[in-house]
Amino acid sequence: MTVAVVLFTSDLRLHDHPPLRAALKAADEVVPLFVRDPAIHATGFDAPNRAAFLADCLADLDGSLRRCGGRLVVRSGPVVREVLAVAGECGASEVHLAAGVTGYAHRREERLRDALHGQGMRLRVHDAVVTAVAPGALTPAGTDHYAVFTPYFRRWSQEHLREVLAAPRTVRVPGAARGEPLPGRDGLSGLSPGLAVGGELRGRDSYSRWAAGDLAEYEDRHDDLAGDATSRLSPYLHFGALSPVELVQRARARGGPGAAAFIRQLCWRDFHYQVLAARPDASAQDYRTRHDRWRTEDEAAEDIAAWRDGRTGYPVVDAAMRQLRHEGWMHNRARLLTASFLTKTLYVDWRIGARHFLDLLVDGDLVNNQLNWQWVAGTGTDTRPHRVLNPVVQGKRFDPQGAYVRRWVPELEHVEGSRAHEPWQLPEEERVDYPKPLIDLGDGLARFKRARGRG
Repeated sequence: MTVAVVLFTSDLRLHDHPPLRAALKAADEVVPLFVRDPAIHATGFDAPNRAAFLADCLADLDGSLRRCGGRLVVRSGPVVREVLAVAGECGASEVHLAAGVTGYAHRREERLRDALHGQGMRLRVHDAVVTAVAPGALTPAGTDHYAVFTPYFRRWSQEHLREVLAAPRTVRVPGAARGEPLPGRDGLSGLSPGLAVGGELRGRDSYSRWAAGDLAEYEDRHDDLAGDATSRLSPYLHFGALSPVELVQRARARGGPGAAAFIRQLCWRDFHYQVLAARPDASAQDYRTRHDRWRTEDEAAEDIAAWRDGRTGYPVVDAAMRQLRHEGWMHNRARLLTASFLTKTLYVDWRIGARHFLDLLVDGDLVNNQLNWQWVAGTGTDTRPHRVLNPVVQGKRFDPQGAYVRRWVPELEHVEGSRAHEPWQLPEEERVDYPKPLIDLGDGLARFKRARGRG
């Protein structure tokens, strides 16, 4: 009886799972394994919202495996130690794993490969599981990655994606595979009240319902703050409860401008993965330095606190920050506005904002969170690094009736229409108990231009 281990990481699903299908083909029995690595806790990446969503995903994966006759084996401890222990207990000959992109993932693969080899076992790493196109698969002449999105998108769009794999019908798990109880949400504190529920089944249902309704209009409505017509699939993609390959293929099959715009967003995700794979230090350092002398936590403590709490005096910024705290999620257009306000209007180090987002975002990861923050701050891949988004102009454009603002800033719930974006302009008799603007936008812009040597 041959046995293989599948180490699940950021791929918590049964549909379209190449490592699992390869293991089932190669062995009579398979151990679906998830290791709760204390190294993740040490970095703070198991923040409460993500820990809760992860617990949902693991419970959902275990339930799906049990319907196939199997089960999920969960262990806690250093990942190499636990994988070797499980493989030894079950007599496994090989371990299957989805390729990662971060420095942590690369070190994990190297340590696993060396340790398994020393025990006479093999590590098989599978590409295009976490992304639609593997990082490093597409490179321009003369360099190791694409630094600009548009040429990457053109090349990516021509790439033939692998076949989408069906979920297995049967998974036989050896009885010797010992695990521990699944983690749950109970006992987790600091959760966002409106946090979404995780898991592959919930993710697939969410995509199907969204695709049947809003996908066709995605091109026109994805920036509509009040309409909330985006897919909200980013948490499911982050945990691998949905396959990016399958989403691209299904959207291509539907066709139309909305599907094309959605596919472009999936490519943007792949774009950042290939950037970080080539430049892993960009998770903490400027991809392209502008020699900024950002204001620090100590220098801008009050401004940063106001930004975090959603009391900057700029309604669309405050609405977005309050949505983040309540849902552990934020509309994409709102992410751009809040990041621009912190880094360019307040001239605060992007890493401070990125850390706050990672504390709350259920979809927060080193790849897209850090590189999107740099894109907005002008130290990343943006070809217009000095652009500054005006929150009043942007608010009136993408929330023209003020509905998004009124939804999240109850102080302004009785202010009608676009006036909600400029409450300081209200007549005296209509003034509400809402903070005055933290800074004059013109002053913030002038400071940013001087700092960048453009003023």
